[in-house]
Amino acid sequence: MHAIRLRHPAGIDNLRHEAMPDPGAPGPGEIAVRIRASSLNYHDYIVVVGGIPTPDGRIPMSDGAGEVTAVGEGVTEFKVGDAVVSTFFPAWPDGLPSMAGFASVPGDGADGFAVEQVVRPANHFTHAPKGYSHAEAATLTCAGLTAWRALVPEGQLKAGDVVLVQGTGGVSIFALQFAKMMGATVIATSSSDAKLDRLRAMGADHLINYRTTPGWGAEAVRLTGGRGVDHIIEIGGAGTLPESITACAVGGHISLIGVLAGYAGPVPTVQLMAKQIRLIGITVGTSRQQQAMIRAIDQNGLKPVIDRHFPLAELGAAFRHQESGTHFGKICVDI
Repeated sequence: MHAIRLRHPAGIDNLRHEAMPDPGAPGPGEIAVRIRASSLNYHDYIVVVGGIPTPDGRIPMSDGAGEVTAVGEGVTEFKVGDAVVSTFFPAWPDGLPSMAGFASVPGDGADGFAVEQVVRPANHFTHAPKGYSHAEAATLTCAGLTAWRALVPEGQLKAGDVVLVQGTGGVSIFALQFAKMMGATVIATSSSDAKLDRLRAMGADHLINYRTTPGWGAEAVRLTGGRGVDHIIEIGGAGTLPESITACAVGGHISLIGVLAGYAGPVPTVQLMAKQIRLIGITVGTSRQQQAMIRAIDQNGLKPVIDRHFPLAELGAAFRHQESGTHFGKICVDI
């Protein structure tokens, strides 16, 4: 069996393809899974480049999908041959958040899924969507569920709402897809006209190039006839939050998901208060929310957008591709 281990000092060049012992048979309450695919997230990148310290030899990657090869005593949810996908927070099955940080997250506080075989508690997985490839399923753990939680459990998205998505990473594209699936209008932003054309082809109703229109918040208000946007998928963080607050409707909802444009900075708090905007930090979601998302996917036939596939041994090259910022959708790793 082989895995990718992150050796110290952390960095893309210190990802090592190494042989490992077989994890053995599952114990009570556990399942053995042959991992077939993973997908890259910004969180994985930060771990790999050393932005989040991990022990020497950590196996990276939070997302994993594959098939069950054995079940332990007492497991009734899964059987051998089932297609499964991992959960981001194995210790958060349902309810309100009860932890901060990533102590239980695969690929960070625990070993992840850049590995051929794992034995884990059964509640670390859910069933994958019907008809999905393993690579497609692997896109859901972090990016898919983050977009779903932002719009549906937290945002209470309904038909006729207006959603603004930033950029063309995995979360934003999933948010566009979920929003259109549920009958919403979507405004999409990007610095690339070519990528905006692809977003239009996916159903985006309005497009804004934020390089040529730096005051895109006011433009979003104009596009909505002066009302503003009901839901904003905020990927940039401090660098874009002021424009999102400008774009947001009175009583609107901003899901702060990323910090790509800055970790800290000034926030127009008076405008935030005056417009009675709900601003929430989102870090993925619960197992129960993942199951609800997968039921919706099964019902509607939504398929993720995959940019490229890399073999496990070329995980470093996959991260270099992510680093370039040229991707559109998810980058997957076949294992």
